[in-house]
Amino acid sequence: MTSAPFDADIVLVGGGLAGLSFALAAGQAGLSVLVLDAATPATSLASGFDGRVSALGRASIRLMGGLGVWPLLVKDAQPILDIMVSDGRVESGPSPLALHFDHLDGDATRSGQPLGHILENRHIRAALYTALADYAATVSVRTPVRVLSALPDAYGITVQLADGGSLRGRLCVAADGRQSVLRLAAGVKSVAWNYGQSGIVATVHHARPHGGLAHEYFLPGGPFAILPMTGARSSLVWTEPTARAQALMALGQADFDAELRRRFGSQWGEINSEGPRWIYPLSFHHARNYVSDRLVLVGDAAHTIHPIAGQGLNLGLRDVAALAEVLVDAHRLGLDIGAATVLERYQAWRRFDNVSLSIAMDMFNRLFSNDAPLLRLARDIGLGVVGQIGPLRRLAMRHAAGDVGTLPRLMAGKVL
Repeated sequence: MTSAPFDADIVLVGGGLAGLSFALAAGQAGLSVLVLDAATPATSLASGFDGRVSALGRASIRLMGGLGVWPLLVKDAQPILDIMVSDGRVESGPSPLALHFDHLDGDATRSGQPLGHILENRHIRAALYTALADYAATVSVRTPVRVLSALPDAYGITVQLADGGSLRGRLCVAADGRQSVLRLAAGVKSVAWNYGQSGIVATVHHARPHGGLAHEYFLPGGPFAILPMTGARSSLVWTEPTARAQALMALGQADFDAELRRRFGSQWGEINSEGPRWIYPLSFHHARNYVSDRLVLVGDAAHTIHPIAGQGLNLGLRDVAALAEVLVDAHRLGLDIGAATVLERYQAWRRFDNVSLSIAMDMFNRLFSNDAPLLRLARDIGLGVVGQIGPLRRLAMRHAAGDVGTLPRLMAGKVL
């Protein structure tokens, strides 16, 4: 293959939250990006597309601010003012030994700031599409497009499409999810396993205000997360062994809500689920490499973690910010953005953070998703101890907010 004309500097496969965020960051910095997605915007922006919400930490909010997206999101964002982490049983309720994070507890630069914000994924997706409209000169989106593979050569990479066509770039970015077609086609191996758990996602209305409290309630079947939304609403992420989760999904609303009330607690008053429910099988995977010849993986294409602390999107956005910085810096120096030496910098930067958080979330799930008496006692004491030691508690808060490690410029509130 000779140096054939390029359709764009970067061919990006996957129009999810991480993919669109990367396209916006790269496009704003002058790189041309061609986004290919299997779903049309009309499908992915529909209110019933997936029902999920995301907890964006402080660093992710700064990224959205740097991309000019935050002003489009703020009206739909629910600040997280408190986080409660507790262990318990359905029959007896939460343990009195709990870990509490308060947004007023922090150093002088962070005290009083929300710990994060909850946003419906559809609102984030819509805001990203709106922001991208201002960068039509550098970013274009094609849908619906199904991709089969990407073939690298010395000069660039050719993305093969299911309709027989092809597109060519200097680099291909795979943001096509945990079942990444491009990762598999490139032969990149992963460490992976299923948890035997599924997460039920639903929206719940309650009579009393939530006050910005997010509650991670660990039950023997898995974590039961209550995430505050705008208004008197919360998003429920209810993890159970898959067979049990499927049985709950099959219940009518009255019976489902009865099971929900047994776990939800009375502090929110009368509660009722609203609208459709979704169920998602939970699994772990981590790619052994994030880069191949002129191919780079970001977000769920590179790693999928247990949703136990809602960190999946934050982890993906850190990938996005780091990759954008590496590529933009190389481009400004006149380097080949698809060169192995350039891509290796991204991989080296992101590997430790991704691996350490992935392992931590896996260990937390295994530790808490059981009813062994001695383990229950040990973890209850552990939560209570961490909650009483100020510096340790505040360090945990900074991890949850994404304010640790070497942050990419966009996540540190700086210009790319």
